[in-house]
Amino acid sequence: MIFGHRRARNLSNAILLRSCCFSPRSRAFLRSTLAAERVPSPLVDADSVEIDTPHGPARVHLHSVDKPKAALVLGHGAGGGVNSGDLAATTEAGHEEGLAVALVEQPYRVAGRRSPAPTRQLDAAWTAVLEHLRAGELKGLSVVVGGRSLGARVACRTAEATGAVGVLCLAFPLQPPRRTASAAESRLHELDELTVPTLVVQGARDPFGIPPPSAHRTVVQVPGNHSLRTGLPAVAAAVREWLPGVLARTCLVR
Repeated sequence: MIFGHRRARNLSNAILLRSCCFSPRSRAFLRSTLAAERVPSPLVDADSVEIDTPHGPARVHLHSVDKPKAALVLGHGAGGGVNSGDLAATTEAGHEEGLAVALVEQPYRVAGRRSPAPTRQLDAAWTAVLEHLRAGELKGLSVVVGGRSLGARVACRTAEATGAVGVLCLAFPLQPPRRTASAAESRLHELDELTVPTLVVQGARDPFGIPPPSAHRTVVQVPGNHSLRTGLPAVAAAVREWLPGVLARTCLVR
């Protein structure tokens, strides 16, 4: 059944890529995005738990370490799951810095859908998962939240509600990649509203744009586009360099 599901998904992606509604440039971007969302990752083989949310069960893959210093909770991109290359690289970096890592699958993905749920449902489900983890598996740990693309936006919008001590954004989708995109469509406000240390790791050729740094926000450009596939070592290095500062700040606040 799993093989059949993957085969059907790959077939639908192939049909989508051949659609006449995409220009060659758009088709190349879509192909790289889809590829980023299906990079196999051995790190997905972890303890998994399903958590009830207001919009159906979410699934969390827990990667524990001995005597964790803190926890890192990450969400996936719009059309993919938690097995993307950048999430795997970030999980490994988190482990190296002594953090327990939880990879969260939103209810729409658990239900087998590729199209994202509405914003309010995404945020409510994510918040419910964090509440569960804070009371259970990650109890007593400071939590850094984040994710890739759509998952990064959810983490930003809910950072205050979840009590996050930091936010880690991979390939933050700053603005729709269209020539006609207006300033009103920018999502920069989601980053600007954060008051905790924030890391944005962005491909240097990301068609969604690159957000500017600020007092609370560190922006690191790595080789590649929105998929971040060609810059995974640089992604891991940026995460490893940023995390210790966040943890040190948390200890000072305490």
